[in-house]
Amino acid sequence: MQRLSAEQPVARAPLDATARVVYGRHMATKIQVVFYSMYGHVHRMAEAIAAGAREVADTEVGLSQVPELVPDAALEKTGAKAAREAFAHVPVAKPAQLAEADAILFGTPTRFGNMAAQMRNFLDQTGGLWAKGGLVGKVGSVFLSTATQHGGQETTATSFYNTLLHHGMIIVGVPYSCQALNTMDEIIGGGPYGAGTLAGGDGKRQPSAIELGIARFQGRHVAEIAAKLHR
Repeated sequence: MQRLSAEQPVARAPLDATARVVYGRHMATKIQVVFYSMYGHVHRMAEAIAAGAREVADTEVGLSQVPELVPDAALEKTGAKAAREAFAHVPVAKPAQLAEADAILFGTPTRFGNMAAQMRNFLDQTGGLWAKGGLVGKVGSVFLSTATQHGGQETTATSFYNTLLHHGMIIVGVPYSCQALNTMDEIIGGGPYGAGTLAGGDGKRQPSAIELGIARFQGRHVAEIAAKLHR
């Protein structure tokens, strides 16, 4: 049998288009935006996050919401049931789906300086993923909503990141290359820990153009970093 020398090329069948994509690691970067929203503020931020991520070439973006825990009667009494109808079409997230993503951006309103119970409940169901290391090396990021200017956006973000670090995720926030973070002309939510909005005590204030711009920046920034890691 003739032996091949190091200099002799090995003949291989040409790769088809699909195989070239796989072997060349040109597969689309998969971004998931997973949120909980009671009155729609976080949903609007989630849409801006998703729009920013879609600006990055070869990126697939999925939007989903975590399950509601509050009974319908209570939601109706507070007006939240009607508000939630605006995004009822958004599919409900399942913990197992997180393993399919290259990056995950989580959105939550704050509850006394921490994440909402609905998001906490969802994350508490990811123990199986943790046991298998299913989220290790994936990019994780957080965006938020509070009723007031000092309602705990930073504490909610930093405490949220504890869970993502236990999963071995790579934390990405919003760098100050996002010039909107330096805004002094009006009160805005958000910071280096993640985009944020202020809903007001009565929930009537909607995300401002600047806040939505920061969210869009965050989505794009996370998708760009995930794409680099995905190569």
